[in-house]
Amino acid sequence: MTTNKKQILWVDDEIELLRSHIMFLDQRGYEVTRATNGSDALELIDRQRFELALVDEMMPVMNGLVLLRRIKELHPDLPVVMVTKNEAEELMDQAIGAHIDGYLTKPVNPSQVLSVVKGIVDKRRISEAQLSRRWVEGFGEISNRVDEDLDADGWLDLHNRICSWELELDEWGNAELKNMLLEVRLEADRRFARWIEREYPRWIASTPEKRPLLSMELVEDKLLPLLDGKGPVLFLVVDCLRLDQWMMLEPLLAEQFGLQRDVYFSILPSATPYSRNAIFSGLLPSEIERLHPDLWTRGDEDEASSNRFERQLLDALLERRGVKLQPGMRYVKVLEQEQAAEFERRVKDYLHTPLTAMVYNFVDILLHTRQSVEVLKEMLPDESAFRSVTAAWFKHSSLLRIIQAYGEAGGTVLITSDHGSIIGRRGAKVIGDRQTSTSLRYKHGRNLKCDDKHGVRIKDPPTWGLPRRGVNTEYLLTKEDYFFVYPTNYHRYLELYRGSFQHGGISLEEMVLPVVTLDGKG
Repeated sequence: MTTNKKQILWVDDEIELLRSHIMFLDQRGYEVTRATNGSDALELIDRQRFELALVDEMMPVMNGLVLLRRIKELHPDLPVVMVTKNEAEELMDQAIGAHIDGYLTKPVNPSQVLSVVKGIVDKRRISEAQLSRRWVEGFGEISNRVDEDLDADGWLDLHNRICSWELELDEWGNAELKNMLLEVRLEADRRFARWIEREYPRWIASTPEKRPLLSMELVEDKLLPLLDGKGPVLFLVVDCLRLDQWMMLEPLLAEQFGLQRDVYFSILPSATPYSRNAIFSGLLPSEIERLHPDLWTRGDEDEASSNRFERQLLDALLERRGVKLQPGMRYVKVLEQEQAAEFERRVKDYLHTPLTAMVYNFVDILLHTRQSVEVLKEMLPDESAFRSVTAAWFKHSSLLRIIQAYGEAGGTVLITSDHGSIIGRRGAKVIGDRQTSTSLRYKHGRNLKCDDKHGVRIKDPPTWGLPRRGVNTEYLLTKEDYFFVYPTNYHRYLELYRGSFQHGGISLEEMVLPVVTLDGKG
């Protein structure tokens, strides 16, 4: 005969004295299995699944603390509540150190026991019920927002809401709700791409006061006000860090810092050679072309060539704004773990510098390495896994310890990203000549063609703030989750790159980015 009652194990050498407590629990939907010693309890746990164990602390042969440790060694997921007459602090410390889940002091009454049992056994069920109620309301709000005629602030708010729900559903692992949210995100990206196609040229033609915050305004708007001489400033650009990924990292820093999170839009293409150069220069790529015409003469997928002027660009920006630092600004690019470890070893030296600009490439490197390493594809099948792995890395990274060192020194850290990424799910056929660039989410070259539903064709680059790169150069930017594939061997390359993380196109995930000010509490 099956039962729907929740299974509880109660271990006490005087279990017969607890008959009234057990009957009380039974009447409220809990079936209690009894054991009078630790050995019998361990045998029962091996044979049967329990949702909670109540363990008496004072038992002969194997006392409660010993049993607690054995249970946690063999069955770490089984919650254990200690029941004891002893209120000594040392005992409590030992129990807490053994990862106890609750504590009851004798004599206990049935209502106390029920309260603790319900709080542990039914917590997830109660939380899931609350989640379901909030989901119905929240999902309706998000769906309605997608259908509205949103402005820039509206799109930023919508993306923030979707990211928040993604993180919450990660915790609960509800696949059905995740799929529903993904459908909403795909529809949001479709409408966002249409909106950007209409609005972006207007942004480029207008002034900063009449458009949302863009990459080239980030330093002036967010960094320069921090250079007040009150403490060291670390300007940290984490390549390819998405808003949802940052939201996973934020709790690790919230206690040590006063934290203010804002968002801004990456310029297009949402790719390192364009967006990061714009951040450090305070200029659009078309304006940078006049100052550094050779910047665009090599392949723009090669960071060593396309982003080799970052320090000089930032120096020039500070000079234009009349910012004089004594001693001057320092610039660091971290491409490997050893470089991060070296900075961590020398971090006290940097704390005497008013401004240090750091580019940190872990997330972008992980994204690109995933495509060629099979085990990483298995570890990072989707955005949820990428968020989890990014948070696990950050928790144990030199970068976290570097940021904490600035906090302990009363310094300020400004963290941002140059662009995000999106999983490419659908192929878009593209035609171009042999000089066309190789990127999957954007192209530049001559006589470029693709379906208007899949991409935006830019015939006059300066109207989008882009360098001309020679006569008759055009650009193509993908929309939504499309990626470019040439007709030759189309199906082979479609399968090769489908499911890979990409950037350079038009989507909320690539363009809406965190910019976070961390004020150290000293």
